[in-house]
Amino acid sequence: MTLIKSISGIRGTIGGTPGENLTPTDIVRFTSAYARLLRKNNTEKPLKVVVGRDARLSGEMVQNLVEGTLLGCGVDVASVGLCTTPGVEMAVVAKGADGGIIITASHNPRQWNALKLLNARGEFLSDAEGKQVLALAADDDFAFAEIDRIGHIVERQSFDRQHIEAVLALPLVDVNAVKAKRFKVVVDAVNSVGGIVIPALLRALGCDVIELNCNPNGEFAHNPEPLPEHLTAISALVVAEKADLGVVVDPDVDRLALVCENGSMFGEEYTLVAVADYVLSHTPGNTVSNLSSSRALRDVTEKRGGKYAAAAVGEVNVVAKMKETGAVIGGEGNGGVIYPALHSGRDALVGVALFLTHLARSGMTVSQLRATYPSYYISKNRIQLTPAIDVDKVLAQIKAKYAHEQVTDIDGVKIDFPTEWVHLRKSNTEPIIRIYSESRDKASADRLAEQIIGEIKAVCGL
Repeated sequence: MTLIKSISGIRGTIGGTPGENLTPTDIVRFTSAYARLLRKNNTEKPLKVVVGRDARLSGEMVQNLVEGTLLGCGVDVASVGLCTTPGVEMAVVAKGADGGIIITASHNPRQWNALKLLNARGEFLSDAEGKQVLALAADDDFAFAEIDRIGHIVERQSFDRQHIEAVLALPLVDVNAVKAKRFKVVVDAVNSVGGIVIPALLRALGCDVIELNCNPNGEFAHNPEPLPEHLTAISALVVAEKADLGVVVDPDVDRLALVCENGSMFGEEYTLVAVADYVLSHTPGNTVSNLSSSRALRDVTEKRGGKYAAAAVGEVNVVAKMKETGAVIGGEGNGGVIYPALHSGRDALVGVALFLTHLARSGMTVSQLRATYPSYYISKNRIQLTPAIDVDKVLAQIKAKYAHEQVTDIDGVKIDFPTEWVHLRKSNTEPIIRIYSESRDKASADRLAEQIIGEIKAVCGL
């Protein structure tokens, strides 16, 4: 099947052949490499790593391997068990750990799992650190701790309560305002760890909660990526129950999608836009999203008197740009909200709490609130090339053709036109160019994508 090694960790399908799939051998190898990286940076003191997982069927098996390997490397383990990705990130800092490992394949289907690696700040490893892990994993010179130096499980304790309490304590989360509205909310947590924390958070906010797919047994009831085509059940249930809102999270709860009271999608891109609008209305400042995210965030930011900046795709890049620009809110257009007043990672819990506060104070329905924001449409396409084609050369030619427009090349090529944009990115694993375009309506976005696809084919002689 598939094993993908990248600077952010290791991801693959469970079982099969080592080096080709995510097998116990690969899990031990990469966990050991990560422990060796931490040891290189901390040669004297004892090391401690936080380990948590989503509710995937393979999660317990992978967790046992990860924790046992860390102990064998002389690293102490603080196990938080079933935990969201943002929860593990926060736990690393709260427990004074040297790093963390999140066992989750995010929105990938049930046969997938992954190790996501964190530093002592509870953030994903930098590019340089990730490359060191890959190099160490490729080295067969492994050595494990002798009996007097093996690690210990220093605690096994959930971090969910601390995470929820930290969200509720934020100054911009108005618990009383939300409670006064007594919102009825339907939650679809795709039978993963979100089924534990999201209903608990909503009930703490005084909401009437209707649970859909909230049993954390790892049996995903639908494709776990929170896209409109996968959310027909919650859309229908929101209408049938006359609910105020639908809340959807992915298996590790770092992405948030919302459903309006009429069953329509609020739009993944607009989760961040709405939350940012609320935050900026009380905390003027700058924002950041990645190059493939909607222009609506820029519009809202500039309307509030702030400056918007775009980062390369990837959470680690967005976080770095947020720190560089002093952004008060940021994230990614896939429903990922990063609110540094809590921590520097995508977090659906803080997204829910801030959005509900915004909704409560606005006095609007969810669909009415959505209508207050600029309306854009993103068209997502790809073009398959032959292995013989030099993708970098193709992108360079497109960039040169549009040199008279606003062009950004920190991650592929993005061309900003006055009323629309197109972003071209190559795949790191296959000869594919991904083409994202945004305009005021679907027809215009599709037209722009087709225009660029035609130009790429002409350059390649296809």
